Amino acid sequence: MTEQNSFYDVLVVGGGAAGLSAALMLGRTRRRVAVVDGGEPRNAPAHGVHGFLSRDGISPAELLATGRDQAQHYGADIINGTVVAAAGGVEQGFEVTLDDGRRLHGRRLLITTGLVDELPDIPGLRERWGRDVLHCPFCHGWEVRDQAIGVLGTGPWSVHQALLFRQWSSNITLFLNDVVEPSGDEPEQLAARGVKVVPGPVETVRVHGDALKAVVLAGGPEVAVDAVVVGSRVHARLDPFSGLGLAAVPHPMGIGDYLETDAEGGTSVPGVWAAGNVTDMRAQVLASAAAASWTAVMINNSLMAEEMDRDLAAYRESLAVTGA
Repeated sequence: MTEQNSFYDVLVVGGGAAGLSAALMLGRTRRRVAVVDGGEPRNAPAHGVHGFLSRDGISPAELLATGRDQAQHYGADIINGTVVAAAGGVEQGFEVTLDDGRRLHGRRLLITTGLVDELPDIPGLRERWGRDVLHCPFCHGWEVRDQAIGVLGTGPWSVHQALLFRQWSSNITLFLNDVVEPSGDEPEQLAARGVKVVPGPVETVRVHGDALKAVVLAGGPEVAVDAVVVGSRVHARLDPFSGLGLAAVPHPMGIGDYLETDAEGGTSVPGVWAAGNVTDMRAQVLASAAAASWTAVMINNSLMAEEMDRDLAAYRESLAVTGA
């Protein structure tokens, strides 16, 4: 890629549903767009994307392949690589550096890098993550309905998770894991909903073949389960943007950090925007794509306003020169 063709109206960093949705919309507004994709989508381990109208059950890989094709149809460049640094500003433009040394330049920057899930340090969880180790009932509850579901205690939200998953199955076990202590009305709520409560620390999970079979407590006792629910901590992928003065802030729910934006996706740095899980950890795939589409409209409007100011100044100057 030459220096001449590396300049874009918008640089999108992150090639998931949010980044591709924004690229599609910006392409339709006739903007020159590049999407830099590091190839590490958060939902890659999952068998399917759920709750996405008209695409329910589609594999994450197929959804992204379709999204790439549609964004490219409107002229977006999809660039495989990882952004390692970002610099610049709205006046002089932005520059991102890729891990192979390539540099791209753009008038605006959109961050759609998503989140990283931090799981408890219990052997076996990471290997089963997104399969039968789950976190979201609205994403995966239907797929484990009526099965034996264990909820691993990781913090105050674990009781809420157990009560919520009770909607999908009558066989719910909350493992306190020496972390959770139900308080207030919670013990009665758990009892009223028939949620079993098991004290003691969890040592590992047992897998047989290609299926999770049990939660193993310290000292050896096992409780049979078909799936385990884990409340992961989440961290915004923002290291490459520290040079711009952007940093994650603690989430009010106390479960990780995120990039703070205004309602339209604007960050504290003029000309830099964000959409998707990096700024809204609650957003499922459909919500991330929708939010990014609207943020793309806002980015286009900011470019249009800049162009209007430029053209208006040039028009007035021409009138002054001609005396018209």
